[in-house]
Amino acid sequence: MTNKEIYLKWAPYNIKWSSWVRPVPFIYLDSNVNEFIDYKIPHINYLKEVLPNTAIIIDINGVDSIKEGIALNKIGYYPIPIFNGTSSNKAMSTTNNKVIEPLLVWGAFELKEIKDDALPVFLLDENRLNRYKTDCGIFDNSWDVYYQDLPSSKYFLNNGIDKILVRANKINKDLNKILYDYQKENIKILFTNGFEPIKEIKIKKIKYIN
Repeated sequence: MTNKEIYLKWAPYNIKWSSWVRPVPFIYLDSNVNEFIDYKIPHINYLKEVLPNTAIIIDINGVDSIKEGIALNKIGYYPIPIFNGTSSNKAMSTTNNKVIEPLLVWGAFELKEIKDDALPVFLLDENRLNRYKTDCGIFDNSWDVYYQDLPSSKYFLNNGIDKILVRANKINKDLNKILYDYQKENIKILFTNGFEPIKEIKIKKIKYIN
């Protein structure tokens, strides 16, 4: 498949959530599947079937995020990669997007047909927030999740979604502010670290110090 064909597998036409798939990592990816990568689809411990009226945000290591998205696709969800980082061939990078690209190629072959009523799973890379920089030879390609990267609370509610399940090791600060606003609009926030049972949580507003 060409880069465009791989992108369109993840973002098919006329599917309501497909406009949130970010095209950035598809631009320069190598369309050959890397045979040295472990492509085993993981077992989902925290979810056995689609949760009604619930969207999911997976915020773990990018490679595992894609694999888990494919696993959830097998039970009926629509995985949506929203990776906004770029890569550099001239320097080491703070976030290694090169390991994400082969998984996007593999995932394009693994994806089941996406139905328009499939609930969305938004795939993030928790490594996006790596901001260490030891010397000028390291390319800072870190990135944050912004409001425009995810649907608005109004869009969620208009499409029957009143709960957001976050699958992560912790709630990262850039996602926290978005979840806080969802919560203010009466969207329930659920959480699991992938092993413990799903539970409802309350998001506290973070005070930023300039």
